[in-house]
Amino acid sequence: MRKNKTKELVLCALFVALIAVGAFIKIPVPVVPFTLQLLFTMLAGLLLGGKLGALSVCAYIFMGLIGLPVFAEGGGFAYILKPSFGHIIGFAVASYVTGVIANQVSNPGYKRLLAANFAGLGIVYLFGMVYYYLMSNFYLGTPIGLWPLFLYCFLLAVPGDIVLCILGVFLGKRMIPIIKSNRA
Repeated sequence: MRKNKTKELVLCALFVALIAVGAFIKIPVPVVPFTLQLLFTMLAGLLLGGKLGALSVCAYIFMGLIGLPVFAEGGGFAYILKPSFGHIIGFAVASYVTGVIANQVSNPGYKRLLAANFAGLGIVYLFGMVYYYLMSNFYLGTPIGLWPLFLYCFLLAVPGDIVLCILGVFLGKRMIPIIKSNRA
C-alpha cells in the first residue's frame, strides 16, 4: 500500500511540473495565450483519475499564487485579478470531471476519452469566459460585450484546444494501461 502512495505522489508531482512547463510553451493570440496547460491538465485527469488529477492542478495553482512564476504570465496572489485566471480555476474543475468521466470504466475507449476531454474543455471555457467577463466589466473597468467575449475568448482559441483534446485522447489511450499497471 505504501508503494502505491509513493507512485501517486510522484505522478502528481510530475503533472504539476508538466503543467508548469506547459504554461511556457505558448503561441501568442489575443486576450488569452494558447499554451499546453490544457493538454497536461486533461492528461492529469485521464491518467490519475479525478481526485489526483485535480489535486495536481490545485498544487500547481497554489505554487503560482504563492509567487512562483508558473503561470503563463508570471505568478503571485495578484494573478487572481487577471481576467484570464478563470481558465486556471477551470483547469482544476475540468481535470476532476475529465478524470471521473474517463475512469468510470477500467479501459476507456476513444469515444469516452474524447467525451471526457470535451467536457473538460467546456468547463475551462465556461469558467474562463465568465471570469473574464466579470473581471473586465466589474473590476478592471474595461467593459467587454458578449460578442467580443465570444470571439476573443472562444472562437479564436477553441480550434487549437480541440486539437489538444484529440491529442490528449491518443496519448491517454496509450498511457492509461501503462499507468494503471504500474499503480497496482
